[in-house]
Amino acid sequence: MKITILGTGTSSGVPVLTCKCPVCTSTNPKDKRLRVSVLIQKEDTNVLIDSGPDLRQQLLSTGIESLDAVVYTHEHKDHTAGMDDIRPFNYLNGKRYMNLYARPQVLDQLKREFHYAFLDEAYPGVPLIKTNIVENKPFEIGGLTFQPIEVLHYKLPVFGYRIDDFVYITDANFISEEEKQKVKGCKVLVLDALQKQDHISHFTLAQAVDLAKEIDADQTYFTHISHKMGLHDEINAELPEKMQLAYDGLTIEF
Repeated sequence: MKITILGTGTSSGVPVLTCKCPVCTSTNPKDKRLRVSVLIQKEDTNVLIDSGPDLRQQLLSTGIESLDAVVYTHEHKDHTAGMDDIRPFNYLNGKRYMNLYARPQVLDQLKREFHYAFLDEAYPGVPLIKTNIVENKPFEIGGLTFQPIEVLHYKLPVFGYRIDDFVYITDANFISEEEKQKVKGCKVLVLDALQKQDHISHFTLAQAVDLAKEIDADQTYFTHISHKMGLHDEINAELPEKMQLAYDGLTIEF
């Protein structure tokens, strides 16, 4: 299985064009953070987790020519706004419909934002999509099994996912003991860590480190990183063994 971290950033904070902080002015590519998304590949199956506003740019960087499905964590715009950009794969795949997997409230949000793709008599050329409701139980896509992991993003329920020995949890600041059991024993954990300062709906770096120690994966990467976090190399130097900041374009194979 191959995992490509397409984006590790967040929409929060000062716009990059006006910000003169060390991160936004850094020349290190690992400090350039598009909105969070992950590509999961196993044999002939390619699945995307979330479709943020940077999706087109992210997919072009991968060079992939087929996509089987998009799985959603939650309904916030920085995770859904790029859904329209799946339409080239409809045609690359012979006008095959794209499967979207999400909770009902996420699908409702997509239907409001991209209403033209859900009409009975849709305009020619709109994304061809098929919706699939996700509950808190495993589901299959191709050769991949997705185990939802329910976390809270302040008061909003969000799904993280376990696929084989890989776990992806973004936009969270609480996970119950019951759901935590689904995470334990994984080899690679990608976990939300917004910044060092307290935040109402995201794990801080210290909180994420504490949780990562408890899970004790072979390797933990932190994602959904605000520019307030600091420079990639400097933060990595502070982190415990087996923990690093993720970066856009990071690939993991196992």
